[in-house]
Amino acid sequence: MQGFGVHTSMWTMNWDRAGAERAVAAAVRYKMDFIEIALLSAPAVDAAHTRALLEKHNLRAVCSLGLPQGCWPSRNPEAAVDYLKVVLDKTAEFGGLALSGVTYGGIGERTGVPPTQGEYDNVVRALEAVARHAKSLGLLLGLEPVNRYESHLLNTGAQAAALIERIGADNMFVHLDTYHMNIEEKGAALGILAARKHLKYIHLSESDRGTPGAGNCRWDEIFAALAAIGFTGGLAMESFINMMPELAHGLSVWRPVARDEAEVMGEGLPFLRNKARQYGLI
Repeated sequence: MQGFGVHTSMWTMNWDRAGAERAVAAAVRYKMDFIEIALLSAPAVDAAHTRALLEKHNLRAVCSLGLPQGCWPSRNPEAAVDYLKVVLDKTAEFGGLALSGVTYGGIGERTGVPPTQGEYDNVVRALEAVARHAKSLGLLLGLEPVNRYESHLLNTGAQAAALIERIGADNMFVHLDTYHMNIEEKGAALGILAARKHLKYIHLSESDRGTPGAGNCRWDEIFAALAAIGFTGGLAMESFINMMPELAHGLSVWRPVARDEAEVMGEGLPFLRNKARQYGLI
């Protein structure tokens, strides 16, 4: 999971054959090292087709998701394990490297009160089994802390690192996201430092999820901190301009966050690549 990548929501949120071909062709056009596939309906994915596309273009892939409500580990750890095993099997089938995202719950999972010890115990029990299954397939398993409006379970890099250390699986990693960090961390650098031991992946997303460089994320602080810890993981650009209604609800995306793909990729991508070069990360 090294180099520069992009979340394929830029082109599709439906990983069928047409969506896969469109996203892979675009990622190749922009000279990406890897793509991040939102694997929201794993059983329906044509793994052989995706594998052929990736191999043809020498492109690596990471998968991500948030769990449906019936499979939230905090409430139903057994269902979560069963669901995530199917997703991991599909990821391995087409040659993906890792599964990450809100693997510990759902996007929009909130009870209205602070998380309980019982909820965390359920999450740990589920992820211990899921991490073992991922390891048997040669896959990594990531945890992405998200903001308080999307989950009450993990909001900071320190929380994600602590959960991984409690689980004790050596194939688990922290996946940070600058959009969420901008809301939850005391400072972006502090979030990176807190997670440094386990940090292998980061979403580069603007403060409004729009065009990087056009918002108020403190990019120099972010890239300087990554350089300071010797970060060698995946740098994944993420901006949401193609939202399925159910995801738009969970992510609270109610208006366009950027004009179009041309703005995000034509302006935001060069901005991020230049920052990464400036700080010696690519």
